[in-house]
Formats: sequence, C-alpha cells, structure tokens
Amino acid sequence: MRRSLVAPAKVNLFLHVGGPDPHDGFHPLSSLMVFADYGDSLSIEPADHDELLLDGPFAADLIACPPSENLVMRAFAVLRREAHRPLPPVRLVLRKNLPVAAGLGGGSCDAGAALRLLRDAFGLAIRDQGLEALAGELGSDGPACFWARPVLATGRGDTLGQAPDLPPLHAVLVNPRRACSTAAVYRAYDQAARFGGEASARLPERFESAEEVAAVLAMARNDLEAPALRVCHDIADVLDALRSEPETLLARLSGSGATAFALTADDIAAEALASRLETYRPDWWVKACRLGGPWETAR
Repeated sequence: MRRSLVAPAKVNLFLHVGGPDPHDGFHPLSSLMVFADYGDSLSIEPADHDELLLDGPFAADLIACPPSENLVMRAFAVLRREAHRPLPPVRLVLRKNLPVAAGLGGGSCDAGAALRLLRDAFGLAIRDQGLEALAGELGSDGPACFWARPVLATGRGDTLGQAPDLPPLHAVLVNPRRACSTAAVYRAYDQAARFGGEASARLPERFESAEEVAAVLAMARNDLEAPALRVCHDIADVLDALRSEPETLLARLSGSGATAFALTADDIAAEALASRLETYRPDWWVKACRLGGPWETAR
C-alpha cells in the first residue's frame, strides 16, 4: 500500500481582494494561482491505528497543532465519511518542506494530496470532481490546491476559471522564516479599509514569454501585501532584496505572506539569484523553482 505524492506549493501571481461581506465577513477575490515544482510530500503505509507522523525541516512548526486539526487528517475524516464502508487504519507521513503560514497554501495542498492518495490507496469510486468538492469543505483555496494547476480563482477563491496559457516560468521563493497569520492580515486589511476591489486583472488568452507575464502582472497587485507588511515587518526586507536584484522581472508577495516570489527570465537567472540570496541571507528560506503545473507528483 505504500505510496507517496508531492503537494506542490501555491503561488498567487496577483491577488485582488474586495471588502468584507456584511453578512459573513468573507472577502470576494480574484487571483491567478500557479503551482511550483516543489512542495511538501505525503506518504501512506499500513498501520495498527490511524496516525500522522511529521518530518522535514518545518515539521516542528506543526507540532503544537493537534493531529485532528491538521488538514491532512481532516481530509481523511471527510473521505472516510464519503467512503460508505469501513476503511483500514493507515499511517500518514507528512514531510513538511514548506514554511508554515507562508502564503503558499501548504495546508490546502497537503489536504488535496491526501484526498488523492487515500482515494487511490483504498480504491474508492470517487471522481476527481467529488474530491474537489471535499477539498472545498476544508478551505476556500482547497479546490484550486486540489487540482494544483494554473487557474483564475474568483468568488471566495473556490470558483475556478480558465487561466491564460503560460510560458515556462522560473522563479525564486523567499521566506524570512516568520509565520504570517492569514487572519491577522485580513484584520489589518479591514482596519485600514482601503479595499482594492476584486475585479480581475486584464489578462491575454496566451502569454508568449516570462517578460510579458511580468509586464502584465506589474499592472496588477496583491491587496494583502500592505497589511501583511504591518503584521510581519520582515517581509519588507525580502521584497526590497528581490526588487534590487538584476535577475528579477517582478517581485511580489504570495497570498497573505510571508513568502515573496521573484519571476526571472530563465532557470539560470533563478539559480543565480537564489544562490546569491542564500549567501548573504542564510537565515532566510530560499528556493529556485518553476511555476505552472500540473506537475508529475507521484513518487
């Protein structure tokens, strides 16, 4: 039964956010989401009882969270509900390669990988569209993170539309190793009351180059960047560093932070930028990657 999947990191190339709904407080948004060829990994193996084991460089950041509240185990719970038959116990091993509370959708991507992994391991007759619905129960970005492919997300982030055709996108992800609470960032956004509006950026049907992607996205924004800077001041250092480097075509915060990304012209530029940042800021988490998806995630 032992199987593994990679849960790719999510990156918001832009994120436009409207004001809170007066009835439920949710914020309408639009975002072009892409996924990295790097992320957490999840494996499943037989066990005497259900168990979640944490491993990897950021596992310690999840230890305080009870296993039942981890999105991987919550995904198992909703899948068990839909199975309509007893499921044998398993051990799930989550290797946490991504920073926690980082704007990379790590928890939702882990949940999406868990739904696929468990469905296939148990031979359940649930279509991908059924798993997408279950992912939506676990979070607004759950459906996008379940598919892990470029998408234009609207509504609460759970209405998925066609993304433009994208060229190969090379990037560097940088996190100052600081958690940035999404709830705190939204509170800061509401307190400032400078709502950018959720209308999507104007996008062509097809991009021809990374340079064109950067030029078009420069006219878009991440409306959570300013409130995230108030919540986590270290983000400013990351953005300043990325925007000052010659390889950077565009630098922006992903999601509610604290991870920023820099688009580069090619893989050589991305590796050079990542190497330089690792040298003079060894306290930061830095990763050169490709953005797009879907990637081959089975292992």
